[in-house]
Amino acid sequence: MTLRALYRRLLNRYGPQGWWPLLGLHGRHGTNPTKTGSVEGYHPGDYSYPRTDRQRFEICIGAILTQNTGWPNAEKALRNLDGAGLLDAERMLAATEEELRKLIRPAGYYNQKARKLKALAAFYILLGGRTPSREELLALWGVGPETADSILLYAYHLPEFVVDAYTRRVLAAEGLATGKETYDEVKALCVKGLLQDVAVYQEFHALLVERAKRQVRKE
Repeated sequence: MTLRALYRRLLNRYGPQGWWPLLGLHGRHGTNPTKTGSVEGYHPGDYSYPRTDRQRFEICIGAILTQNTGWPNAEKALRNLDGAGLLDAERMLAATEEELRKLIRPAGYYNQKARKLKALAAFYILLGGRTPSREELLALWGVGPETADSILLYAYHLPEFVVDAYTRRVLAAEGLATGKETYDEVKALCVKGLLQDVAVYQEFHALLVERAKRQVRKE
């Protein structure tokens, strides 16, 4: 088994996953192909998102909110922020941490995440529309390798592979890793074994998540 073979096998079995889910996508975009997470915002086979600055900022915020929790919880927090008109960097920065804590409570760790959101909003404003470097993101308080790579891959279409607990679990189960590798070691393994392509990185990351969830449910 190679990484490319695993990618093809999972894609054939589960189909395009349509990550990163975004609020406000309806019609043909409104369904998660495999129903294991949120049921809205996925866009299978369409890699043109984000199409607006608002969507890009939403992905950045979502990458913070989903830390240490499942996507459905992060989505609830995003919807609360959207309802309060705070999915905007300047408005988020102007909001108090107490306001943010109340809105993002469903995502857990809301005290820390409120601070992280304000730091990210300030950074996003300073970017002035340019693409951040990985080093700049990692220098932000509360942004680690997984969050930085998620932002770069999904919000800015840069080929940075995202490693999470699901990645480690599936690769270990397939005999492609031991499960004891560092983040950078797993990332290097995936970069070496896959075509360096944004769509492939997005799909494989999402497919590994889907596979891991199905393993838990004993597909």
